[in-house]
Amino acid sequence: MVKAVVLGAAGGIGQPLSLLLKTNPLVTELSLYDIVNTPGVAADLSHISTPAKVTGYLPPDDGLKKALTGAEVVIIPAGVPRKPGMTRDDLFKINAGIVRDLAVGIATTAPKAFVLVISNPVNSTVPIVAEVFKKHGVFDPKRIFGVTTLDVVRASTFVSEILGDLSLASKITVPVVGGHSGVTIVPLLSQSSHPLPSGFAQEEVDKLTNRIQFGGDEVVKAKDGAGSATLSMAYAGAEFAYKVIRAAKGEKGIVAPTFVNLASDKEGGDALKKEIGRDLEYFSAPVELGPEGVVKINSLGKLSDYESTLIKNAVPELATSIEKGVSFIEPSKL
Repeated sequence: MVKAVVLGAAGGIGQPLSLLLKTNPLVTELSLYDIVNTPGVAADLSHISTPAKVTGYLPPDDGLKKALTGAEVVIIPAGVPRKPGMTRDDLFKINAGIVRDLAVGIATTAPKAFVLVISNPVNSTVPIVAEVFKKHGVFDPKRIFGVTTLDVVRASTFVSEILGDLSLASKITVPVVGGHSGVTIVPLLSQSSHPLPSGFAQEEVDKLTNRIQFGGDEVVKAKDGAGSATLSMAYAGAEFAYKVIRAAKGEKGIVAPTFVNLASDKEGGDALKKEIGRDLEYFSAPVELGPEGVVKINSLGKLSDYESTLIKNAVPELATSIEKGVSFIEPSKL
């Protein structure tokens, strides 16, 4: 029995994400919350012939509390999407408050749930959730995750395109570490399960790295003002949620990159800080998942010189984004 909750379920990511969760036989209860349209989305999904019982809630009558009661996995795609010309910083001003208010709801109603944060900018919204949980005395660093899976999904797809065989896309794994925006996204292409073609020039590695880092911009531009990467993000969010659920049920050996508080595995976190050369509180690295959430933060492994430089460039921006999230939560706001 698994109750999954989607906060922001009527939006561009929320609806396809809810659809994918409804099709997962491991999910037995699916609770949807948003400020509009959730009863309709829930009614529509409830007709699908899979086990999950679907309910939809709006803010009135304690809707958030009802949605979250008994939750084991909470996924947050709530917030506004990026429009052309918008930076993730512009997004922060709007989405930070939305995420904070939802985090208060989770901290008071379902503090033991696994919390999967999709709302951008993830480098700042994950610290916001953590700080809210700290204020409520329920913070467990092992149970809060920033979903960076879309970067991994993009890397797998783009490498399969270069290899000329899209049938490999689901088999290729490329660790993507750092954070979840622009230069903080560091694909470790040298560790791809399927190596790039021999003689693949450094200039091409640059181009591929840039495409993985700024894949979101590619979609925003193509949608021409009609939204951002919603469908691919929903797929990535569902994939990560499945991994968390399977690990929670006792499946061993599940490892996925995710943006976590490094205190979630002190030994692995301390080793990672040495690798990146800075005492950051959060970082996305390959994480082994288990029934309690984070089991182990894995090392970055052997990096090329190019990848070491990318990490070095990512760290200052990551530090700024983390601090921005942490300092957003002040006692006066709760």
